[in-house]
Amino acid sequence: MPGTLLIATHNAHKTREMRAILGSHFDVITDLTELPGMTPPEENAPTFAGNSTIKALDASRAMPGAFVLADDSGLEVDALGGAPGIYSSRYSGDNATDASNREKLLSELARPEHAAAPRTARFRCAVTIARGGEVIAQFDGAVEGRIAETMTGEGGFGYDPLFIPEGHDRSFGELPEEVKNSMSHRGRALEQFREWLGNHPNSITTGQ
Repeated sequence: MPGTLLIATHNAHKTREMRAILGSHFDVITDLTELPGMTPPEENAPTFAGNSTIKALDASRAMPGAFVLADDSGLEVDALGGAPGIYSSRYSGDNATDASNREKLLSELARPEHAAAPRTARFRCAVTIARGGEVIAQFDGAVEGRIAETMTGEGGFGYDPLFIPEGHDRSFGELPEEVKNSMSHRGRALEQFREWLGNHPNSITTGQ
C-alpha cells in the first residue's frame, strides 16, 4: 500500500522503530525533523491518548495534506502508584535524559517504603492518526513486565534496559529488535493500525 506517513516526533529512536514495524505499508516514513521550524505543542493532557491527540492534530495542521501518526507512551510502575506514567520522558526534570530517568527510577524503587514491594510494571502506548486537523483513528497497546534491579543490554531506548517483559528473563535492552517489536506496547498498537489500514485501503490517499 503506497503512501507517505509523517510521524509526529523528533525522537529518532521512535522513528526507527516505527519504520521497522510499518515500513512495508508506506513508500516514505518521515518525522518532524523535516519541519525544523516547528515548535512542539504543550503536552498537557492527563492521559497518553490525550497527549497523542495533541501531537497528531498539531502536526496535521502544520502539514494539512499529510497522513500523520503520533504516539504517546510511557512506563507505569505499580510500587510508585503508576509513576512515571505520562511524565516518563521527563521523569528526572526538564533536562531529563534516558540515563537520568533510569537512575531516578532505580533510586525511587530503592527507597525503604518501596524496596520490598513487587517490581511489576507495564509499558503503555496510545497512537492517534490524523489528517488536516481531524482525528481519523486511535489505537492503544500495553505490555506487562517487571523492573530489573540493574540495567542490562544496550538495545532499545528509554527504560528498555530496565524492563523485563512477562514470560522473558531478558530486558527489552537485550532482546533482539524483532522480538521486542512483536510484543511491545508500541508494536501492539501499531499492529492494530496495520489491521485498520488493511480494512481502509484508500485511507492514505483519501483521508477516509
